Amino acid sequence: LGTLFAGFIAYWEDIRDMVLEFFSGVGDLVHGTTPARVPPARRMILLIIVGTLPLFAVLPVKDAIEGLGDNMYFVAFALLATGCLLFASDRVPRGRKTERSATLLDAVLVGVGQAVATCPGISRSGTTITAGCFVGFERKFAVRYSFLMSIPAILGANLLSLKDALEAGILWEEVPVYLVGVAVAAGVGYLCIRLIRLVADKGKFGFFACYCWLAGIVTLALILTQK
Repeated sequence: LGTLFAGFIAYWEDIRDMVLEFFSGVGDLVHGTTPARVPPARRMILLIIVGTLPLFAVLPVKDAIEGLGDNMYFVAFALLATGCLLFASDRVPRGRKTERSATLLDAVLVGVGQAVATCPGISRSGTTITAGCFVGFERKFAVRYSFLMSIPAILGANLLSLKDALEAGILWEEVPVYLVGVAVAAGVGYLCIRLIRLVADKGKFGFFACYCWLAGIVTLALILTQK
């Protein structure tokens, strides 16, 4: 929930434009009119919807995927794999596609990356940004699309978690602690988005690749030490 707030704060102008364009699109449908050129914000809405669809394939196996978080070997190798993806993204030729030229197939492929990233240890933003680079997105657009596409995904995950929490029973005396966690996640999430946008301007994700590799190696070392 905190990272959802972070996304709204970081991209509020894009979100505002999409909300306004959504209602404009509804108005066009009611009046039977079609703009000569589809506005970029309206195309972005369509790309986000299409990119979110692969997540529905994850719902039947949601519990099994969440259970992978208990397997630290899986998490360690998932971190190493994320590092490899980020390393590869730096070596992909720079693309030029934006919301004006990206295709629905591009959105689906990036959405598949987001679905895969529901596995513990695989970075959602790292995987979707890398997938965007591979399908030819301009780097800044790959970052922007990744975080805007995360909004329905995170919102849906929160709704499912809230449903599970209500069924299990909520310890209301601990709610203030949870709210502090939300606030911290929002603040750190916003700073992380700013950092990734800065790195995208430079065109280098290698730093994050090294971080993931280090985290994966340390995790493996801790597992073996405990054995």
